[in-house]
Amino acid sequence: MKNKIKKENVNLRFNVLMVLVYIVGIILLVRLFNLQIVHGAEYRETSNTRLSRESTLEATRGDILDRSGNVLATTRTTFNLSLYKTKSDDETLNRCILNITNLLGKNKARYPDNFPINNEKKYTIKDEELKKWLRNFKLSENAKEEDAIKYFIKKYKITNTEWKDIRKIIAIRYEITTKGYSSTKSLSISKNVSREVVAQISEKNIDYPGITISTDSERVYGFNNLASHIVGYIGRIGQEEYNANKDTDNPYKNDDYVGRTGIESMFESYLRGKDGKEEIEMSVDGTVTGSSVTQDAIQGSSIVLTIDAKLQKVAEDSLKNNIEKIKRGGFGKRYNAEGGSVVVLDVKTGEVRAMASYPDYNPNSWVGGISTEEYNKIKKKNALFNKAISGAYEPGSVFKMATAIAGLETKAISKTEKINDTGIYKRYTDYQPRCWIYNQSHHGHGYVNVQQAIQKSCNYFFFETAYRMGIDKLDKYANYFGLGTKTGIELPSETAGILASPKTIKNWSGGRTLQTAIGQQSIFSPLQIAKYTAIVANGGKQINPTIVKNVLNADGTEESKKQIKKYVKQKLNLENESSNIKLSKENVDIVKQGMKSVAQDGGTAYNIFKDFKIEIGGKTGSAEAPGNKVNAWFTGFAPYDNPEICVVVMVENGGHGNYTAEVVRELIAEYFGMNINSNEIQENNRAESYAESIN
Repeated sequence: MKNKIKKENVNLRFNVLMVLVYIVGIILLVRLFNLQIVHGAEYRETSNTRLSRESTLEATRGDILDRSGNVLATTRTTFNLSLYKTKSDDETLNRCILNITNLLGKNKARYPDNFPINNEKKYTIKDEELKKWLRNFKLSENAKEEDAIKYFIKKYKITNTEWKDIRKIIAIRYEITTKGYSSTKSLSISKNVSREVVAQISEKNIDYPGITISTDSERVYGFNNLASHIVGYIGRIGQEEYNANKDTDNPYKNDDYVGRTGIESMFESYLRGKDGKEEIEMSVDGTVTGSSVTQDAIQGSSIVLTIDAKLQKVAEDSLKNNIEKIKRGGFGKRYNAEGGSVVVLDVKTGEVRAMASYPDYNPNSWVGGISTEEYNKIKKKNALFNKAISGAYEPGSVFKMATAIAGLETKAISKTEKINDTGIYKRYTDYQPRCWIYNQSHHGHGYVNVQQAIQKSCNYFFFETAYRMGIDKLDKYANYFGLGTKTGIELPSETAGILASPKTIKNWSGGRTLQTAIGQQSIFSPLQIAKYTAIVANGGKQINPTIVKNVLNADGTEESKKQIKKYVKQKLNLENESSNIKLSKENVDIVKQGMKSVAQDGGTAYNIFKDFKIEIGGKTGSAEAPGNKVNAWFTGFAPYDNPEICVVVMVENGGHGNYTAEVVRELIAEYFGMNINSNEIQENNRAESYAESIN
């Protein structure tokens, strides 16, 4: 009996335990159902809201500076506002929207407003577009503005009574409806807001639940057009570039801006830096509770150029004024000068001290995106083309120093020999070119030596010199001066030009050799002519033009010259150039003496430099160009006894080389601190007496 009672007690306890297990199980199942099914979406959103959000810390783009530290291009920090979805109800969201739109309006900042009913309660869309819009929101196609407004007030649970407030709330709520947002994907509210807006939001964060502040950057070119062809500009990244860098350790974002031209393009890898990452924490109601940097952004390197901003400004202004003067006939005969370029080069180091191309442009036009209208205006003027390095022109008589040095080095001529210029060169029966002076006086220069031939720019003398040595020897020395090959300057789109020879021109003849000797047939860039002039000026020493002085990294270190050269060589796909020629200093000095006499009495630029305080060496050139045009050149160096710089000026269809000499004078004066203004140059004794006699 006792065993039976004991067994019944055990069964009872077991049954009670089982009942409790079932009850607990049912409770857990109900709770689980409630969590996952009934309130699943809500709790998932709450969970997401509590998660940290990763934000990009954008790297600041490096600056571009002149040699003295003047900032030509820099980056300005801007502040942007975004809205994230929070746990807040409609009333709280609407209040937040009204607060932020009022704050932005007070500070004259923009916010999205695409709601198609304006402040006057009128539709801003018509006909089929309006009908489609009404259908999308399940409104009658005949719905009036008031009907649509009532619909959105009800949809967004707006309790405000003032239309101006209602309209602001609807504007942002409508943006949310059409573009969407979530706890992890924000809606852009306003870009480039003022620091005052940022300060007020930060101080009263509780009034702006869901609003976050992020920083962005904007490129600024503080000197506007100055050195625009050197500095370049930036533009939004293309799909091809984006894809090419997608799998690298420093990928681009699809809305990044990258260098398009000039230094901005050439040194993009250095300038761009590397973005960092930040974790932002927000509470359920959208208030930012904290943030932490998980990866520091690395600022881009700064590029220090060799140019001097002040000298660059003089170069650009002087070139522009000179072109305008030629166009209005300020030197006598009018020429429709179309543009031009200037290069100022250190003859010892090859550093570019100034380099201008006209017409130019303002790189700020591309910041934030350039309009089609403005781009077409710039393109129509061909203002993006850097004539100094990308333009190739026949050099005319400025090439004659190369012919003279080649003749002396090969002993085709001597320093004392005089050649009789009879006016017409009759060495060939089928081609008998004339010296330029014959067309005006029907006679030649008579007997002239090499120095006098340079001073008077005697074509006949150089015809004979080239005939004696032949085209191969002439080209050999021209190549030593860097003519017909890229200089390797740290800029994209440099032309190699063409050095005339049987290899580059078909159907070669003796007549072509004669024309090459006086600067026709070949085409070179103004920078190549500057390099060539610098080599003559420094006594025959090879130099390599450079426009980058150094690269300063964000950590304070300086990039090595060797690394920069390697980078540039790879970027431009340059090949090593070498030459075993060693020029005789005596022969170079003879030619330099001829260049000195160009600026002296009897020379083709005497009227420009007769009252100048610094003795120079120079050469005028007037090169025939297609379309019955004449490109004007002047190349010179100073001081004569111990040359420091050379200056090359080229004006498209400028008429005569003498016309461009004013620019050279002004730049030399500026460089050596003489501060001579172009107005001080005598106007009454201009080039008129030379206008018809300068080659």
